[in-house]
Amino acid sequence: GESEQHRSLYYQKYLEVLTLPMLFFAFNMPQGNLVYWLTNSSMTYIQQLYLKHPDVRKKLGLPQKEQLSLKHPDAHKKLGLPQKDPQLEATHPKELVNPGEIKIDPSKNRSKISVQNLSPHELVNLSIKLLSGGRKDEAMSLLRLAIAKDPENVRALLIIGQTLLQDGSLPEATEYLERSIAKLLLKENQMEIEDVDLLILSSQWAGVACIRQGKMGEGLAHLERIATLKEPVDPKSKAHYYDGLVLLSSALINVGRKKDAINYLQMATAYDESYRKYLQQCENEEDDVTNNLVASRRGD
Repeated sequence: GESEQHRSLYYQKYLEVLTLPMLFFAFNMPQGNLVYWLTNSSMTYIQQLYLKHPDVRKKLGLPQKEQLSLKHPDAHKKLGLPQKDPQLEATHPKELVNPGEIKIDPSKNRSKISVQNLSPHELVNLSIKLLSGGRKDEAMSLLRLAIAKDPENVRALLIIGQTLLQDGSLPEATEYLERSIAKLLLKENQMEIEDVDLLILSSQWAGVACIRQGKMGEGLAHLERIATLKEPVDPKSKAHYYDGLVLLSSALINVGRKKDAINYLQMATAYDESYRKYLQQCENEEDDVTNNLVASRRGD
């Protein structure tokens, strides 16, 4: 009846609200393709929060949950648990741990053993989760451990370089990014799809890191490396490839190579029409084109 229709409309709105966090993670989080599971777990957590609210449960026609706290004197009796001894509690203080706030402390043997048992791939994935939660120090420790276990782990080198660059540690960021590039170049024609993508991203970030340090020549060399690659077939790699060409055009304008910059912007515009405004600005000799290009670069 009318009640069921109202409930259905409310549920539709409820799902629309839950869509917002998913869109945020999908479009704003670095390395988004590596943290799909984080989006999924975040959605589950948000759903739980909504469904715990009494008004939401009432609107959805769900039964109300009985509010029973373990601190309540009748709680242990209702749950069949032994009664607490106040004196015993006083001599043995409680240690309350929130599962969402558990910290990996290398100084504790139990944590150290569990982390040491993880593979480099697992360590990198866990570090991405920690980075997305703002826990950079812990993430960096795991990434360095991954490299210690597997010195050829290019993903770990790239993520460390990206993180250091965002923190403003430019020389150290450049070191890690150039190590990533060197290892990838050793593969030459044996690079797989992921290797090509990692080379494009490492070259982009290394170029930016060098230019920010005033090393225009070195930065330009990293960015020009992208232009020497064939256009990738993989959609994600192709998007990163043209992002790199747009960054390259920005650097070329800075050194007076406007004709070359226009050439790369024309290629990028043929791939993505949204780049046309930068091409037009460059052709019209707009002074602010460089700032706009850098500011508008997608953060992948």
